[in-house]
Amino acid sequence: MTTKLFHENKISVMNKVLQIINSLNLRVLSEETRKKSETIIIWIAIASFMIHLLLIGLVELHWLQINDTSGLLKNPIVAIYTPFSFILIYEVYLLVHYLPRSITRYIGKQYEIITLIVIRRIFKDLSKLEFTPDWFTVRNDLQFTYDIIAVLLLFFLILVFYRLNPKRVEKDGQTIAPSQEMANFITMKKAVATLLVPLFLILATFNFGHWIYENFFSISLMVDSVRDINKIFFDEFFTVLILVDVFLLLISFLHTDEFNKVIRNSGFIISTILIKISFGIDGLLNTVLTVVAVLIGVIFLAIHNQYDKLST
Repeated sequence: MTTKLFHENKISVMNKVLQIINSLNLRVLSEETRKKSETIIIWIAIASFMIHLLLIGLVELHWLQINDTSGLLKNPIVAIYTPFSFILIYEVYLLVHYLPRSITRYIGKQYEIITLIVIRRIFKDLSKLEFTPDWFTVRNDLQFTYDIIAVLLLFFLILVFYRLNPKRVEKDGQTIAPSQEMANFITMKKAVATLLVPLFLILATFNFGHWIYENFFSISLMVDSVRDINKIFFDEFFTVLILVDVFLLLISFLHTDEFNKVIRNSGFIISTILIKISFGIDGLLNTVLTVVAVLIGVIFLAIHNQYDKLST
């Protein structure tokens, strides 16, 4: 009798936990919240673009004196950098949004984010271009060339990745219901995604606030110590993603031990680690490592799909 009562209480507690997770997930990651977030981000991006242009104009007219060590207030073209930063924030939200739905879609969003980071860097570096016959000897011009080629390659690789993404199997027009193990796995992913929203929000706020202080208000003369704005938040962001990917790999064993899925998910972790490492490297190696990271993810998914065909 005691064992039966303990079992019933255990089930009751689990059901309450599941209800809380689903409730929180619906509040922060529902389709309705996604649409509202998209609208808000678009308006913030537009407003930030106009404000950035205004600040550049005030600095150019010498009506405003700002210690701008980042070079963000020296050219109107650089103003494109700001709205792109907010678009990236929305992409981060989408990554968390898709996490409970599909691992491959979640990884694809990681690749979209790193591609947008490279594009944003291009907009920032446009003002540094030197149009001379010695194009391939000027560092900034070379970096611009590397980034343009990288964006094209990344764009193509992401297309291939999504084409390799298997569709859910349907039977008689109905999507096959997930097993109990898969349902538990999805619930765990919902819990992780729900926790990531406030974590990334706090991380982004802290990093941005710290960079603003370092760049515009710090009285220190050690300008070289100011962090590269391209690495703000996203260096730590991909560190968190590595930990999340490892956790997802571990809990995936609760519903499957298929060799191809384990290796695929391990490959995705390797891909994310390479993206993270690229933030600590500059120049051509940074660009090459980013492209190689996405290429590895594509190859692992392609081989995984071939294994799936063998089992059907």
